[in-house]
Amino acid sequence: MSAGWRTLLLRIGDRCPEYGGSADHKEHIETCYGVLCREYEHSKEAIFEFLLKCAEQLPHKIPFFGVLIGLINLENEDFAKDIVDATQTNLQDALHNENRDRIRILLRFLSGLMCSKVVVPDSIIETFETLLSSAATILDEETGNPSWQPHADFYVYCILASLPWGGPELFEQVPDEFERVLVGIQSYISIRRHFDDIAFSVFETDEGHSPNKKDFMEDLWERIQVLSRNGWKVKSVPKPHLSFEAQLVSGKSHRLSPISCPPLTLSQSSSDILKGQEKHEADLKYPQRLRRLHIFPTNKAENMQPVDRFVVEECVLDVLHFFNGCRKECAFYLVSLPVSFRYEYLMAETIFSQLLLLPNPPFKPIYYTLIIIDLCKALPGAFPSVVVGAVHALFDRISSMDTECRTRLILWFSHHLSNFQFIWPWQEWSYVKGLPKWAPQRVFVQEVLEREVRLSYFEKIKQSIEDAAELEELLPPKAGPNFKYHSDESNENTDGHRLSKELVGMVRGKKTTRDIILWVEEHIIPTNGAEFALGVVSQTLLDIGSKSFTHLITVLERYGQIISKLCPNEEMQLLLMDEVSAYWKNSTQMTAIAIDRMMGYRLISNLAIVKWVFSPANVDQFHVSDRPWEILRNAVSKTYNRINDLRKEIQSLKKGLQVAKEVSAKAIKELEEAKSLLEIAEGQPAPAERPGRLRRLQVYADNAKQEEITTEESLEAKGALLARGLEESKELLKLLFKSFVDVLTERLPPVSSDGEIPNLRAGDLNVKFVACDPETATMEIDNENGADDSESNGQNTNGYNVGELEQWCLCTLGYLKSFSRQYATEIWSHIAMLDEEVFVGDIHLLIRKAAFSGLCRFTSEESHL
Repeated sequence: MSAGWRTLLLRIGDRCPEYGGSADHKEHIETCYGVLCREYEHSKEAIFEFLLKCAEQLPHKIPFFGVLIGLINLENEDFAKDIVDATQTNLQDALHNENRDRIRILLRFLSGLMCSKVVVPDSIIETFETLLSSAATILDEETGNPSWQPHADFYVYCILASLPWGGPELFEQVPDEFERVLVGIQSYISIRRHFDDIAFSVFETDEGHSPNKKDFMEDLWERIQVLSRNGWKVKSVPKPHLSFEAQLVSGKSHRLSPISCPPLTLSQSSSDILKGQEKHEADLKYPQRLRRLHIFPTNKAENMQPVDRFVVEECVLDVLHFFNGCRKECAFYLVSLPVSFRYEYLMAETIFSQLLLLPNPPFKPIYYTLIIIDLCKALPGAFPSVVVGAVHALFDRISSMDTECRTRLILWFSHHLSNFQFIWPWQEWSYVKGLPKWAPQRVFVQEVLEREVRLSYFEKIKQSIEDAAELEELLPPKAGPNFKYHSDESNENTDGHRLSKELVGMVRGKKTTRDIILWVEEHIIPTNGAEFALGVVSQTLLDIGSKSFTHLITVLERYGQIISKLCPNEEMQLLLMDEVSAYWKNSTQMTAIAIDRMMGYRLISNLAIVKWVFSPANVDQFHVSDRPWEILRNAVSKTYNRINDLRKEIQSLKKGLQVAKEVSAKAIKELEEAKSLLEIAEGQPAPAERPGRLRRLQVYADNAKQEEITTEESLEAKGALLARGLEESKELLKLLFKSFVDVLTERLPPVSSDGEIPNLRAGDLNVKFVACDPETATMEIDNENGADDSESNGQNTNGYNVGELEQWCLCTLGYLKSFSRQYATEIWSHIAMLDEEVFVGDIHLLIRKAAFSGLCRFTSEESHL
């Protein structure tokens, strides 16, 4: 029976077998309350703990749990009082530990308890006013620190987010006090700084900063004001307490002990850089929970009141948060929220908003992929068509989508299709083949197909687009090696083929690495030179390891020293990457994997990878392929993953060293005490302990001391590695941003003499990528795209009116912003160096805007952009 009451609590409010398939909330509460009453004497503590857990981890069901506690309060006031006290303690702990989700949900829970007459309304008002007072203090220039406005915003957001759940009751019970809180919120909204989150927008706009656009807090406040004007009527929040009002009103309401907010550390500097770092830290600690993504037109999405949209969004986000490890349960709760209207479109928009959330989604993108798949299976008649509509809507706007979001969408969509037999109405997108090769829609389809081939095989994906045969040209080449020294009768006598064949024989004969290095130094380098030797060795070893990823790893582990010997400097490492790219020219995936593994084995440095990616051949691909960007992302990511891993290891070693020191000290103390014990034997003092025990204590003390020394040496070694890694990361950032600045400066149209910034989206095809004659350039590019001759006359026939140079600039600026946003924490720690060595002189304003907007760092120069 004990399992029964837990299941009933978990499933309350759901249409499920546990409640006989009934959707009557009153019946659910009566059934559950009856079982809880029977189990109360035997399981009081378990019920107490489980109710609190349910309230925190199933927050969309708080109204039901509130009524259950209210009904228990009628019979057992102490139980309800303990619930209130425990909630107050948990809220206080959450405030001091800065546990954002817990603070928000516990405020909602207290509102739910108030609706069921368990908590005095005045106590809720006092809690709100404490949070409001702390928020106002944070914004004060003298007593607070305005850089930490995200912290203050969070407190006010928590109040506003709880009002749909408790506002109607507060309005009815304590109208004057409640009005005082609302006036306080209005006052706060009026003094806070408007937050322009253009750097975190999924879609880039031409108008830049828009003073008319409301930020998240202003928008939420407006929704609450609309709710207030409508008499606090909320359709999306269940009100089961109304069915039990006659009973609940006779219960005793309990007072909540006052809470206190932790003091804020005041800023010690007026430096703009330090203020920027503080603001960045605040944004990281108190990120905006949701950035709305309006995918569907208003006539298609569900029609609901603004506050109802907010409540459903919150419920969806809560379920995603608390069930991130249980995808099936997550999908179940997402499709069974206790609301009286349909919300599939809103749910899809909310999930996609999280998948595309910048700078990072709360969970790995694969989680959202799985949830969307499970929702398609849970709602087969509704959700798949919603997802299809979302993809089409996003595809229509792909040209203005943030570059990082575009990459995430490509990865999600290809993975999603792989779970549904790669079925998609490709014929609807067949027109992209006629677009210029740099058109974002064409590149999107091309990259999706390439990712699909990775997840399946070439013939399968070719078959999946047979209804849109035009798109076959966008398929990647059929994967396979391009071995320079492949043997046939016409070329077997060349030096390269002969030496490659000899090297294969040495590998098969299991010659040692040293033997092969000596052979290379004696038989290849003196006659043909080091570059030729590198070509033969790298191509041959890649061919030996070409059968699978495992084969590649084995070859690099066994013979990596040979490559390392041939690549002592960056110049040779660049040539090595050229060889890898040439060998795997038909496989973007294997090129990226091989270079990534070579960096992992330190055969290639991260600086060499950056230089190679920004070499002319790769720069020309920036706007038409993800190939160079994938390699660059891997290199930068691996660099900072190494540093993060080292920091974690050092933290662990510090704890281990502390333990080792304590153990060693204790062992030495025991040994000294044992040695000090004396007894009188034949008139002379002698050790009281037996020699055997003394020897054991001595060995134990020696071992403990050795462990301490070993741990200390490991800590020093890891510290040295971290210092080297940090220095490498500093050089990496400098080179990365300098490379961006150099290539963009060469290509960006200049700022006009009157200071007008060039509009890259203006669609001026007269400025082409690499050509002087406009007509010739247009003809050459169109023919290169495989477009018909009839499509090469005029800029409107191809459906995308942005020229190649402009698209290259847009794409490269987008990646610059993406990298600065993704690694903002690391960049801020080196911003003074970057200001002195990279962002100096007359840098193009568009470059500065892209780099600085990713850091949310706007100067007076960029404020008008």
